[in-house]
Amino acid sequence: MHPRAVEFRERAAEEYGLAIDVEEFPEGTKTAADAADAVGCEVAQIASSLVFLADGDPVVVVTSGANRVDEDRVAEALDAGAVEMADAETIRETLGWSIGGVPPICHESEVPVLFDPTLSGFDTVWAAAGTPKAVFPIDPDRLKRLAGAAEHEIAV
Repeated sequence: MHPRAVEFRERAAEEYGLAIDVEEFPEGTKTAADAADAVGCEVAQIASSLVFLADGDPVVVVTSGANRVDEDRVAEALDAGAVEMADAETIRETLGWSIGGVPPICHESEVPVLFDPTLSGFDTVWAAAGTPKAVFPIDPDRLKRLAGAAEHEIAV
């Protein structure tokens, strides 16, 4: 297993008491479609962790891979004036993970997390586990709880 995936698994156990089954796919899981193909699930079951800046402050949005995030809805949820995608360097420095492998939990800094209610319609969703080739399955309600996420209609 990739060292970053091992690190994620260990941090999840230590920080959340979460025993997770990280699965790695050589073909990669960088996009929601790639992850769904690798896992053998619907694209909607992929819990994509996207990072935005709301008035300059990072926020993680966990959304269904079938949805597109509406930045205006994110701004409304956070009472922010402006929302934009975060750049790779900001993501790495703030969360400690790289684009394509950002998990919904185990971040280096505490940041707000918004949760797409679409994910709650599934028994299991799949989220990034620290690398663009690793994912883990989890009950979406448990994921929302562990992430301390606020549920908001943020997708279109």
